[in-house]
Amino acid sequence: MRDARHLVLATVLVAMLVGGVVYTYTNFQEATREKDVLYQVSTINALSAGLYGGETTFQELRAHGDMGLGTFEDLDGEMIGIEGEFYQVRFDGSTSVVSDLMKTPFAMVTFFESDRTAFLDKPLDREHLAEYLSVLCPTENIFHAIKISGTFEYVKTRSVPKQSKPYLPLEVAVKNQSTFEFNNVSGIIIGFWTPHYMNGVNMPGYHFHFITQEKNAGGHLLEFRTKSVKIEVDYTSNFQMTLPRNQEFYDLKSSGEEGKDLEKIEQ
Repeated sequence: MRDARHLVLATVLVAMLVGGVVYTYTNFQEATREKDVLYQVSTINALSAGLYGGETTFQELRAHGDMGLGTFEDLDGEMIGIEGEFYQVRFDGSTSVVSDLMKTPFAMVTFFESDRTAFLDKPLDREHLAEYLSVLCPTENIFHAIKISGTFEYVKTRSVPKQSKPYLPLEVAVKNQSTFEFNNVSGIIIGFWTPHYMNGVNMPGYHFHFITQEKNAGGHLLEFRTKSVKIEVDYTSNFQMTLPRNQEFYDLKSSGEEGKDLEKIEQ
């Protein structure tokens, strides 16, 4: 009888231990999935060099974030992700929801959870907003995911034309960009602060995309002036990246001068 009780007790303990492992691992997965992780597809240097072939699907990308920015296979427009939905802003300005089967050669996403919120009711342009954001961000040495929603006196965005092989470098491709201007518009800016030590892996500083409240226009953000906005910042101290698995990337040589080209492209 005592042996039987010992067997039952041992079985219960094993079940509790196994259950504890599963519970702990599940919690770790949830914490990793939901908090403070910036997930990036490829490097900005690879995109700058003209590596526009997409390998990561948006179905895969959704598993790593509900907010982000990037582009599409063949550099076919600008991508903005907001509240779990991804949108494509094409060269002609048309905007549509992205399907799971579409692919990206470069993207950055996170599960957005605001750590700091502020309200701004005065006009600030890009330069002065950057100064304002520096007060909300505790350090330049981690990533920051940023969401700015509300009304804007002025917004200027761009999108780029779909490319075909052999691909041109990004600096050349964007010379044929389309620009779009909006006055007194409601919408959302999303973006990231990238630390300067990430140069080459990503573009140091701020990178923003914009989409209107109706989700029918937007693009890569060039200029803006706020009117009345809510600013949310998510401190993001973890970084994960997946690299292309193709010969073009394996053969890519870095000149060390890509950062200069990227500054021109951003402006």
